[in-house]
Amino acid sequence: MPYVGLATTVADVAPFHLHLDVIGLMVGLGIAYEYGIRKLAPFHAPRGEPIVTRAQRIRFHSGLAAMLIVSGWPIHDIGENSLYTIHMVEHLVLSLVGPPLVLWGTPWWLMRWAVRPILPVLRILTRPFVALFLFNAVLGLLHAPAVVELMVTTTLFHFVAHAALVGTAFLMWWPVVGPIPDIPQLAPFQRMGYVFLQSLVPTIPSAFLILGERAVYPIYETMPRLWGMSAHTDQMVAGLIMKFGGGLLLWGVIAGVWFSWWAEEKRFDDATTPAPTGRL
Repeated sequence: MPYVGLATTVADVAPFHLHLDVIGLMVGLGIAYEYGIRKLAPFHAPRGEPIVTRAQRIRFHSGLAAMLIVSGWPIHDIGENSLYTIHMVEHLVLSLVGPPLVLWGTPWWLMRWAVRPILPVLRILTRPFVALFLFNAVLGLLHAPAVVELMVTTTLFHFVAHAALVGTAFLMWWPVVGPIPDIPQLAPFQRMGYVFLQSLVPTIPSAFLILGERAVYPIYETMPRLWGMSAHTDQMVAGLIMKFGGGLLLWGVIAGVWFSWWAEEKRFDDATTPAPTGRL
């Protein structure tokens, strides 16, 4: 039966508490990153190159921070106990923000050392169409009503589902920002086409959320409605965030690849163009 009460504050649906498991995981990854740079660089970092740049550190820790914020109080709790819109924001960050920043911020020599035991398998899983299929299969599955209900009612399954989403997101982003030469990135034009294709796929589940005449996820009708938002309106907003929020992020990546490609071509042209001699 739909919930008819009115929750007016965040405290009504998400009492404050720390998600120590998430904090421990993200802090542990951050410490492992810094420890690895300090201890492994003398043996694995190439000479003549920076061990790690300030920009790489910022990207890596920003990716961890973004995933920590959306996986902790109050965002995770609101998404689990009241609004699917907030759950959607959490999923977007866990798939389209955190993983590419972590990959982009990891020095190639450190990432090569970390994935060396699974490199043969990783070569297969990061092939563009394999990675796209795996990520979007998980993404589609996580939008099935039965799966959504299981996620918000079973803590262990929720963790496993998010782990699958993040794991396949890393695979999906690898052809775009993968740092190691053993599995090279796609060429710029191919990267743009790859990300464009990824931007099209989520329009299918988002259309069901936006155009549905009733709530797709009955479990959310039984929850306290923060800010008085109905379950039907909630799912429509979630669909719009998925379509336009996710689309803007991906199109931003396409634009970034294009401008980076253009700048690289310009530098090459400038370097290969003979300097004027001043003679007539």
